[in-house]
Amino acid sequence: MKNTLSLKKAVVLLSGGLDSATVLAYAVSKGYVCHALSFDYGQRHKSELKAARKVAKALGATEHVVVKVDLKKFGGSALTSDTPVPKSRSNKAIGVGIPVTYVPARNTVFLSLALAFAESIVARDIFIGVNALDYSGYPDCRPEYIRAFQKVANLATKAGVEGTRFRIHTPLIKMTKADIIRLGTKLGVDYSITHSCYDPAPDGTPCGMCDSCILRKKGFREAGISEIR
Repeated sequence: MKNTLSLKKAVVLLSGGLDSATVLAYAVSKGYVCHALSFDYGQRHKSELKAARKVAKALGATEHVVVKVDLKKFGGSALTSDTPVPKSRSNKAIGVGIPVTYVPARNTVFLSLALAFAESIVARDIFIGVNALDYSGYPDCRPEYIRAFQKVANLATKAGVEGTRFRIHTPLIKMTKADIIRLGTKLGVDYSITHSCYDPAPDGTPCGMCDSCILRKKGFREAGISEIR
């Protein structure tokens, strides 16, 4: 009988944004059979989910699962409520403190469900596009958080207890946005189908002024590549 682990299956968290698209392309390039996982978590728009579907198909994910988890019921974030999304902040301001776009425990919720998905399909690798350089100060994007979650993953699962180790891959965590864009371009990512904006127009047009739009623009500029939207 063929060992199912030999297939190098992986669960890849896919938001539909620039970072997660790059991570999916990276995992595919490393020979993983990728199961993309996205979340309808009560975010104020669905543009990123539409983008995630396009990205999963374009980059060859073997399947794309969308799970509904209504974090809007808890509130506490500009991304899941009517709280205004900050606009036109300087790069210095973006890099200080935790902004109102932080969604309480979002990556912990997402990684927990990715872990359950991975264990159910006999995959031991989980990829997530967190970044600790050009980011908005989210505590659940830091290397120490990822290390802690990986430890929990191997303590709290049947597979982990029986000796098969889960690995949380964060290939972008020490990269600038420019580095990420260069990598994705090399791997053939079509950034025109990705979506990064926190507060798009009803038709999905990016606002161009939120922190995510500003960091995206900065990344393309520093990479020496015309911004693709």
